[in-house]
Amino acid sequence: MACYVPFNDRNLDLSVFVFRPTVVFVDVFVEALKQYSFYTENLGCVHSSVFKSIHGNMVIWYGAWNKRSNENKQMLTAALLSILQNVASMATLIYHCFFDAYAGESKDGTPAAKFFTGDIISLNSATLSPKESSGKNITYPCLALFKDRFHKMDGATAGVCLRSQSMQKVVGFFVWKSLQCCYSYILKSDYRKTVLPYLDDFALDVKYDVFRVTYVSGDNVVNVELHPRMLRNEVDKKNEVYPIVQD
Repeated sequence: MACYVPFNDRNLDLSVFVFRPTVVFVDVFVEALKQYSFYTENLGCVHSSVFKSIHGNMVIWYGAWNKRSNENKQMLTAALLSILQNVASMATLIYHCFFDAYAGESKDGTPAAKFFTGDIISLNSATLSPKESSGKNITYPCLALFKDRFHKMDGATAGVCLRSQSMQKVVGFFVWKSLQCCYSYILKSDYRKTVLPYLDDFALDVKYDVFRVTYVSGDNVVNVELHPRMLRNEVDKKNEVYPIVQD
């Protein structure tokens, strides 16, 4: 089955949880996140996916949710973090946030970035320094950069611009035909000529990584210990306190 990242924020809120595994066998933690994805469906997750860094020690869980109020998102986040305590011994949660998609394109006309298990994606993030966060906005320079570069990225099938709902942070999400295509683009790119002209006026923390998609919702899940009774309790609390309401 396919997973999607939309090109706009009309219908979906997007959540990202970034982990640094602390176990020797990272695949064990990945399997736990697959099970976690299964249970988030009971909390209203439309579709989800797990990305594993090819070069680094990082794993990302991505989930898309029907639009909801800020208060509802805070309660949802609290429930998700409570569930993740069951895998706290396996990884450190280093970042989590809700994002909005504010631009995107695909080369085949698909109205969203579509990807499958085994596909290659790249993520590049830019975070504005707290000292400069007042009065500056990096979403528009990053959008201009995306519009200029995307159709020149041979081998990229789709791209999305994401902005954090809680801080001055933007993320470029790209799906690639192959790992070789991604590497080829990276090696041919001249960062000073292609990127700096758009972002040179900002004090940014810029990061880049390449991931393999190890799971999308709908794949078969191996049963692992995530204390299902506790997870059911979280779902019950959600149904009592903040039922999901579609706009």
